Amino acid sequence: AVVSTQSTGDLLPKTDGIELDKPDEEEVKKSTEETRNALEKLINAKISAALPNKVAIANGQQEPPKYIRYTPSQQGVNYNSGAKQRIIRMVEAQKDPMEPPKFKTNKKIPRGPPSPPAPVLHSPTRKVTVKEQQEWKIPPCISNWKNPRGYTIPLDKRLAADGRGLQDNTINDNFAKLAEALYIADRKAREAVDMRANIEKAMAAKEKEQQEQKLRLIAQKARDERSG
Repeated sequence: AVVSTQSTGDLLPKTDGIELDKPDEEEVKKSTEETRNALEKLINAKISAALPNKVAIANGQQEPPKYIRYTPSQQGVNYNSGAKQRIIRMVEAQKDPMEPPKFKTNKKIPRGPPSPPAPVLHSPTRKVTVKEQQEWKIPPCISNWKNPRGYTIPLDKRLAADGRGLQDNTINDNFAKLAEALYIADRKAREAVDMRANIEKAMAAKEKEQQEQKLRLIAQKARDERSG
C-alpha cells in the first residue's frame, strides 16, 4: 500500500504570489471586543428569560414593573415613618391560568352574505284593475281573545271571523229521547214523593186519633169511678 502525505500548505488556497494585508492589532482588539459584547448580550438575555419572575415579561404576557416616586402631602415624623418620599413599585397582578373565563366567547356570529341568488325574471308591469285590487285586499285578523290596540269591532265581523255561520247545527235524535226519559223520571219521582207524604200524613192522623181515643177512655173510666 502506498501512503502519500501532504503538508498543510497544500490545503490553503493558492494566491499565485499575491500577498494579502493582515489587520493590525487595533482592528483585532476592536472586533474581539464587539464579538464579546454581542455574546454577553445574548447570554444575559437567555439567563434573564429563564428566571421565574422574568418568564411572563419575556413572553409579552406581563408588563415590566414601573417605579414611581411618591411625595406625601403630610410631612412630619408622625407620618410615613418619618420618610419624605417613597418609591412605589407597580407590578401587574398575576393572572391565574386555571381561572375560568369571565366573559362568554361562544356567541354565534351571523353568517356572511351568501352568493347572490339567480335573478328572477318578471313579466312587464301592467296596470292593476279594480277587480284585482279587491281580490288582493286581505281583511285584518280579528281575534276574540286579544285586542291590544283597542279596536271597536262590530259583532257581525266577529261572527263572520268566528265562522259560526258556516256551520250547520244538527241535533241528534237521541237528545229528544234523553229529554223525554228525564221528564218521565222526574214525574215518577214527584209522584213517589207525594205518595210517601200522603201515607205519612195518614199514619200521623191515625196515630193521633188512637191517642185521643185512649185519652177519652181513661177520662171516662175516671168519671165512672168518681160517680160510683
